[in-house]
Amino acid sequence: MQTGVKTPEQLQAMRQGGKIMAQIYKELRAYVKPGLNELDINAWVDRKIREYGATPTYKEPDVDFPGVICICVNDELVHSPPTDYDLETGDIVSFDLTITYKGMKTDSAFTMMVGEKPKGAAKHLLDVTEKSLYAGISVVKDGVTTGDIGAAVEKVLKAGKLGIIRNYCGHGIGKKMHMPPNITNYGTPGRGEILKSGDTICIEPMASLGKEANYITDDGWTVAMKDGSLCAHCEHTVLVTNNGYEILTQL
Repeated sequence: MQTGVKTPEQLQAMRQGGKIMAQIYKELRAYVKPGLNELDINAWVDRKIREYGATPTYKEPDVDFPGVICICVNDELVHSPPTDYDLETGDIVSFDLTITYKGMKTDSAFTMMVGEKPKGAAKHLLDVTEKSLYAGISVVKDGVTTGDIGAAVEKVLKAGKLGIIRNYCGHGIGKKMHMPPNITNYGTPGRGEILKSGDTICIEPMASLGKEANYITDDGWTVAMKDGSLCAHCEHTVLVTNNGYEILTQL
């Protein structure tokens, strides 16, 4: 399954958009500190997106999200709109952002600890989730299946004894934010959709220190862990090439 045939100009726009994304994230990591309000972070990210010549995908009519970036804290997994919460030292916070540049989307997420270096179980959660992302990326090439990618992610998360989130997953991306196929965080090698050179996908492991069960909170957006466990989310937009891959959302 192709995620949509793209012209060289469209692929270049995704490369440029991905670099903008990575630069914003580099600056965001340095900007985040204890006491910072989520709404202030949202406004800061909004300014940065526009300063770099892109637009916030989440504000487009077909998405209509109440913010330009998802900010999830501790047991919040994904899709949390910015609130008036002030970040505290030791919070585990994930940021998930999609931007549009010259009509093309790029999508990326990362998780960090606020105000100090993670240690113990929190460090294990962040390290293993990120490791699983790169394990999934490492198998990408022309002819890879979605099952190959999912199996590579799952192997790392299982070895780390983390809860594997199965009801949210990665996806194709291009002119739209979410396109076929689904890229799950589990799978069977050789099964699923076959990806071809030129496809662009988002691989996004989500994991928890507890069980995988989650629910949507009263705000209608935020997905949180039922057992209140800490969770993490990492994501890159990746281009499938003839003999490998190109990570578009990194400097």
